Amino acid sequence: MSLERPTPPDPYTLLPAVASMTLTSDDVSDGEQLAADFISAGAGGANLSPQLSWSGAPDGTRSYAVTCFDPDAPTPSGFWHWVVADIPVTTTSLARGAGLPYPAFAVRNDAGTTEYSGAAPPQGDVPHRYFFVVHAVDVETLGVDGDASPAVVSFNLAFHTLARGMVVPVYSH
Repeated sequence: MSLERPTPPDPYTLLPAVASMTLTSDDVSDGEQLAADFISAGAGGANLSPQLSWSGAPDGTRSYAVTCFDPDAPTPSGFWHWVVADIPVTTTSLARGAGLPYPAFAVRNDAGTTEYSGAAPPQGDVPHRYFFVVHAVDVETLGVDGDASPAVVSFNLAFHTLARGMVVPVYSH
């Protein structure tokens, strides 16, 4: 069976426009292949979340959210690898494989866990894009809990995001 299909658009171009901020990483870069550390353990990787740092959040920022989304997964809804809400405004980086600062928490991703889920596209599929995004949020809490779906978090972010920054590495095998 062939997985040939059109390339989905950048999902963030489909949302209301917001200001830009800077997201950098010591571990991942735009357009570059993800290293084994950030690949799913089931695909032979270490399943670690990459180091991320951000700056340039606008006035009025009261918290952050960090997400990782693969729009190229062969599903109508893509694949959420990581969704973290309620990161304190005083936090501007996450270390590689690190835990989360209180009161931040991750919701269940599309792999069914609340941990970062590394890349694991189908063998032989087109290169997948992994949108690591930091969202500057205008409230301290998004009003969700750990049982929320990534879609609910994203819905709430649509109404509370002041700015976002992203880095988009790729992976295929």
